[in-house]
Amino acid sequence: MASALSAADPAGFPEAVDDYSRIKHEVRIIYVMKNILSVLLLASTAIAQPQDQQSTKPDNTKKNATEQVTAEQQGGSASDRDMTKNIRREMVKNDSLSAMAKNVKVITVDGKVTLRGPVHSEQEKTAIASIAEKIAGPGKVTNKLEIKKSH
Repeated sequence: MASALSAADPAGFPEAVDDYSRIKHEVRIIYVMKNILSVLLLASTAIAQPQDQQSTKPDNTKKNATEQVTAEQQGGSASDRDMTKNIRREMVKNDSLSAMAKNVKVITVDGKVTLRGPVHSEQEKTAIASIAEKIAGPGKVTNKLEIKKSH
């Protein structure tokens, strides 16, 4: 009994193999090819990513060294903590502020508030300063917010 391969069968299956087995084999091949393509796609995106994005981590050490007030200097008194909490609460309630603006640093030391961090616009910068002045009082807020430029 010679098992001859059909000339019309490019996969090299013997004529006696049923369609179910052939389909099962083709599905396995497609599955393997899909996995190989996925790995290649992931590898190519990792390679294509610029080096500075892969290894650079946010570091404000140099900037903090030149700043007079940093978050680590937040006042420890109950009134300083309450003032910071109340300013933050009002910022979070303000629906016109972006998530970035709602996460700026609010540092209160001896009743004086310093605002630091990025915001999207002059309107956000002004709105946050206004909230802080309403709670801390006029002349007690130093606004060091920076408008982040869009790329």
